[in-house]
Amino acid sequence: MCGRFVSTTTPADLVDLLGELSWDPAETLAPSWNVAPTNPVPAVLERVDRETGEVVRQLRPLRWGLVPSWAKDPSAGARMINARSETVHEKPAFRKAFAARRCVIPADGYFEWRPVEASGDRKAFKQPYYLSTGSVMLMAGLYEFWRDRSVPDDDPAAWLTTTTVITTDATDSAGRIHDRMPLAISLEDLADWLDPGNSDPTDLRRLLHTPAEGDLAVRAVSTAVNSVRSNGPELLDAVPDPLGLTA
Repeated sequence: MCGRFVSTTTPADLVDLLGELSWDPAETLAPSWNVAPTNPVPAVLERVDRETGEVVRQLRPLRWGLVPSWAKDPSAGARMINARSETVHEKPAFRKAFAARRCVIPADGYFEWRPVEASGDRKAFKQPYYLSTGSVMLMAGLYEFWRDRSVPDDDPAAWLTTTTVITTDATDSAGRIHDRMPLAISLEDLADWLDPGNSDPTDLRRLLHTPAEGDLAVRAVSTAVNSVRSNGPELLDAVPDPLGLTA
């Protein structure tokens, strides 16, 4: 799975990487070295402008944890931070979004954990690892709109927009740490992936790629990242690996 990640890419960085983007400066998110479920995350998506009819590429903050439109309340999103690539096109919670509401979530890298057994005076604990490609990872995602029926139609709080990250079986260096990893969209395939008019599930699944073919840079990091309240670049500093997985 992908349950925590790092997001420090600025809108200007994304314009340099992806080309023209529309965004509201008031909604720009601060850099985060410990993005957790239910946090707002930056997402690039394409929507049809109601006034011009043109498709506009946007950068928007979305809440991480997809809430299906039919959910009774938004608490369902906490369980849907990831969607499995093998079934994303057919699961009721994701299939409509997969057909029409796709996005990418820029990430510097992500965290996974491995259990470390007790030894001597040391208690058992979970060792965090940071995995990255060395460049911006455009994690494949879906987004969905949820309507709060208890709020008046003209209240902006009536609508909640949420997202999920698509994952696959991990391979190579990533597979040593965890059996799942996020998928990515290449720059060459970005337009086809974001296109709201592209709805063929077979073609869409061909656009999903394993970042760096699974051969990611991996390093053990401090257990400080275990707390969602911890944040800062120091969370990425390498520490001795008690399991020897990064040797």
